Amino acid sequence: SEGGRVVVDVINAHIPENLRKRLDVVDFATPVQTIDARSNVGGTRLTINTSGAFETLAYQTGNEYVVEVVPVREAQQTTGTIGAAPVKRYTGRPVTFNFQDIPVRTVLQLVAEESNLNVVAADSVQGNVTLRLVNVPWDQALDIVLRAKSLDKRQEGNVIWVAPQQELAAYEQAKEDARIAIEQRSEMITEYIPVNYGSAEDIASLLTDESKSAQGGGGGGAAGVVSRGFLSPRGSVSFDRRTNTLLVIDIPKKVEEVKQLVALLDRPVDQVLIEARIVVATDDFARDLGARFGISGSKDNAYFSGNLEANRDNRNADVSTAIENANRLRQWEIERQTNPNAPPPILTAPTITRGLNVNLPLQNQAGALAFSILNAGYLLDLELAALQTEGRGEVISNPRIITSNQREAVIRQGDEVGYVTISPQQGGNNIPIPNVQFKEVLLELKVTPTITQDGRVFLDMGVKKDEIASFVSTSIGDVPQINTREVNTAVLVESGQTVVIGGVYEFKSREDVSKVPFLGDVPMLGNLFKRKGRSNQKAELLIFVTPRILNVAPRP
Repeated sequence: SEGGRVVVDVINAHIPENLRKRLDVVDFATPVQTIDARSNVGGTRLTINTSGAFETLAYQTGNEYVVEVVPVREAQQTTGTIGAAPVKRYTGRPVTFNFQDIPVRTVLQLVAEESNLNVVAADSVQGNVTLRLVNVPWDQALDIVLRAKSLDKRQEGNVIWVAPQQELAAYEQAKEDARIAIEQRSEMITEYIPVNYGSAEDIASLLTDESKSAQGGGGGGAAGVVSRGFLSPRGSVSFDRRTNTLLVIDIPKKVEEVKQLVALLDRPVDQVLIEARIVVATDDFARDLGARFGISGSKDNAYFSGNLEANRDNRNADVSTAIENANRLRQWEIERQTNPNAPPPILTAPTITRGLNVNLPLQNQAGALAFSILNAGYLLDLELAALQTEGRGEVISNPRIITSNQREAVIRQGDEVGYVTISPQQGGNNIPIPNVQFKEVLLELKVTPTITQDGRVFLDMGVKKDEIASFVSTSIGDVPQINTREVNTAVLVESGQTVVIGGVYEFKSREDVSKVPFLGDVPMLGNLFKRKGRSNQKAELLIFVTPRILNVAPRP
């Protein structure tokens, strides 16, 4: 065998020209794919090309030389496969037996010579056997002969004992009965086993846990066999909570087994540090632009304004002021005829009241630009108001907690917000009774870590972050409005690695326009007759988790 092929060299053999070719045997569904036959130096060579796992067996019978190529079963390639019993592999040297009616004892002697082992046959091993085995491992040939004659073997070192199956079974049964009898007569001892890291009560429950198994009978019945855990039928165990100590009473062999088991289980449990970061980032932007525009005045004793009530007041004030100023000017003209250097009179300016035809104001505006144009007979008012707000904020919460492996840990921080509720009074009275209720606003981290065998951490966790958004006013008081952010997940993380277990991104965009119909649509000039508002809100929630394994070594 050479890798995936089998080579057969036949010395001093000649192959005709018509047989020197390749044979395609794929259709026969065997590991053999092709066979190449050609002449070789001093003979003939046959090359058998195969695929997959295979085994070969070659032997000669008469003038025929047979090469068998058989596939290896799946159960032979992998042992311990579910649903397939493991197949025994034979590693003995190949032997060839071809006997007719030969005594079994003689075959055992031949096997002993081939295996270089000592074979002891019981007196009850009798009978003859006929067999023809070619190139079969000696251990496989031995098993075949033993099965053919209902025999079995037991090997201790380099000695093989061969006897009938019933005789071996009876011997082993008697040996086991003797062992049980000795255990039942053994002296009982008492041992005090301290428990350092675990719970003595839990270990005592484990030691005395009874398990039942059903065994089928010949008539279809079943008998229950009870096993008292790790103790013998006469053994007992108790515990002391105060000192965390086990008290074991049993035979010496079982006591030693219990001590070894407790030493295996009583180990310090590794701890895990879980660090979480909750980041809430917000970004707000808003911009408003509004205008106030109006014109008022008088011409040819006709008054106009954006405010009718203001027009009436302005008209009376302007008329009285104009008459008074006209009388002063007339008096000054008369004085100038006699005194050219007479000073001019002081005229009273009319009171200007702004009249607005268009009023699209802003609330809580950051600034405003206003101006008025006064000319003979009219007054022009214009006011522009603008507001722009920007806000950025980050809320970072960093809870940390340490817990043992496979133990749930909870950490909470927050407040209780009170609010009033109304409930009807019992007993027929309709007077409501106010009650004060409380709502928790918490930052909570709940986690159960499990450390895997390869040093990673499996986290079963829940993270909750609440905050008060605002208060809603009602007839009985203010009720809190709470924003809740919560993540429940299970994740596998490397120790010391940071992973994002959750994230929420929110984006809100809004545009508002308030305008005067038709006038607000005029290009350029329409900006004086409209109000524009634009707002953007961004919010992002990220939750980071970093577990770290804290290895706890036992004290020497």
